[in-house]
Amino acid sequence: MRVLIVEDDSRIQLLLAQSLKEEGFESEMVSSAEEAQKSLHDREFDAFVLDVMLPGASGLELCQQLRDSDYKQPILVLTAKSSVNDKVTGLDAGADDYLTKPFEIAEFKARIRALFRKAKGYPRAVLEAGGLILDPNSRSVLREGQEIFLSKKESQLLEYLLRHQGQVVSRAMIAKSVWDSEMTLYTNVIDVFVNRLRKKIDEGHRNRLIHTVRGKGFMIGEPIPEIEDRV
Repeated sequence: MRVLIVEDDSRIQLLLAQSLKEEGFESEMVSSAEEAQKSLHDREFDAFVLDVMLPGASGLELCQQLRDSDYKQPILVLTAKSSVNDKVTGLDAGADDYLTKPFEIAEFKARIRALFRKAKGYPRAVLEAGGLILDPNSRSVLREGQEIFLSKKESQLLEYLLRHQGQVVSRAMIAKSVWDSEMTLYTNVIDVFVNRLRKKIDEGHRNRLIHTVRGKGFMIGEPIPEIEDRV
């Protein structure tokens, strides 16, 4: 499980990251909503911890942007404001929970655990592209009604591509998000898996969905002029 911490106080960043590590979670730390958006483009996260007072866009604005972009992962908001109206505003912006500063680390950990327990009860929405359907919960894959059997890693790769549908994703982005390692950059592992996935998804279909963009990476969706269909 990976959590994105958006907090501009470096001391609090480190405390939160250490607390999450003690609970068995990985974390990434950024200091602004703008940096958070860049991180979201690079990899997937299972939960978000957002400070309200950030440089530029506020944590509540970022929270609203996440919900507007259909992110369903748990969001915990941190703030020094403790009035009922402030809490209502945070929850209305899409936060699942609200923690007032200063707080005890034990309470932070408990709230994170509770958010993940609650999140397990909410199924993730199916992902679709050109007649292809992936159910992230059951890992079942259909294309035009025909079931396609994928390995766990192939399914994870397909999910990542579908969550970035229409976008070109680099090998580095795939390595970090699907393999959680940069080691795959030094082998042809990613290319092998993309090729396997392409054969299973596109073979026998007139319209190809998985494409290679020369010198840039891969994408799923409608082709663009720079695309070639070889790995």
